[in-house]
Amino acid sequence: MAGQYPDKIKSLPLYDGRFDAYKLAAQGSDVLFASYPAGTSIPPHVHDTDNYGVITRGALHLTVGGHTSTYQTGDWYQVPAGVEHAAEFTEETDEIEFWFKAES
Repeated sequence: MAGQYPDKIKSLPLYDGRFDAYKLAAQGSDVLFASYPAGTSIPPHVHDTDNYGVITRGALHLTVGGHTSTYQTGDWYQVPAGVEHAAEFTEETDEIEFWFKAES
């Protein structure tokens, strides 16, 4: 898996999903250290978690509610639980994503 993460992060278990990520489990949330090759496209989908992320290299084109925003290195974004969204990565991109279990 590509990515500019420290060896300690690279020693974490791999996330079993549609993209490459290292997973750090935490009470009430998951933390993903994800890497996306240029040209990666994630189709519209929803999560049952509130997701917050920060781009650490590259850029994310995130579509939420029909509106696309671009997030560059250092930018944070948020996708509420249950909201359909899609992502596109036109360049190699790394991010750290925090998936918080939605409160019942």
